[in-house]
Amino acid sequence: MTGNAKRTPDRSIAYRDEEPETGQTAGGAAAGTSVPPLVLLHGYGGSHRYFDEIFPLLTKHLRVIAPDLRGHGDSAAPEGVYSMETLADDVRKLLDHLGLERVVLLGHSLGGYVTLAFAERYPERLAGFGLLHSTAFPDTEEGRENRLRTAEIARRRGSAPVIDALAPKLFSPANREKMADRLDFVKRIGYGTPSNGIIGAALGMRERPDRRAVLERAGVPVLLLAGAHDEAIPAERRFPADGPHIVKVELPDAGHMGMLESPRAFADAILDFVKRC
Repeated sequence: MTGNAKRTPDRSIAYRDEEPETGQTAGGAAAGTSVPPLVLLHGYGGSHRYFDEIFPLLTKHLRVIAPDLRGHGDSAAPEGVYSMETLADDVRKLLDHLGLERVVLLGHSLGGYVTLAFAERYPERLAGFGLLHSTAFPDTEEGRENRLRTAEIARRRGSAPVIDALAPKLFSPANREKMADRLDFVKRIGYGTPSNGIIGAALGMRERPDRRAVLERAGVPVLLLAGAHDEAIPAERRFPADGPHIVKVELPDAGHMGMLESPRAFADAILDFVKRC
């Protein structure tokens, strides 16, 4: 566990939780103004450490909480299928532990699928929510078959071969060599993901439904943030809904990992969005 991580009392969920700098709030609001805490959910094979670089940019203005999802990082990794609803319930459990009634919830990739499940089940707990390099579409049939293959590889050979195949595709082609150190960072996190987590989340993602209606019917602001060169989320799936409550942001120099490929623009987009919530 990293030095700044904490655990819930039952030790099932590890998380990072940092308060804003004294007197600072989102959008330059006066000290004492109520600003919803921001909860960030990482992607598949990741951990809260995906957000290390943007934490100091965000905590100048916001309280930021980033858990390790079930089966990832330092959170518990039980056997079984990790449905998006189960992972959403884990997030609710963390919010209850922290005494937080309403938050802004943003999820990266897998974390976006969890965010949608949370928004469907617990809309009253959200001041705003969004997808970071994610989509509301379900898997295609080919994608569903790939989830089964991924689970089988992890079952037979562990997490490393899954991460070795996945990690390079998360960065734009131009950034794979230029940001080799960041790609290695992502791999190191992935290698530490228990095989139960790789399997459970893959099978859970395979089962997720179409949740475009959750975006369309939301009664709070929604952020859709995408990378122009994302090879994991095709262009036609990046902005799956429209409406006056939906904010769309495209990062021109990023693939699937805006927090590492374009951290300043990524953080600025989040801060601008939180002003609306």
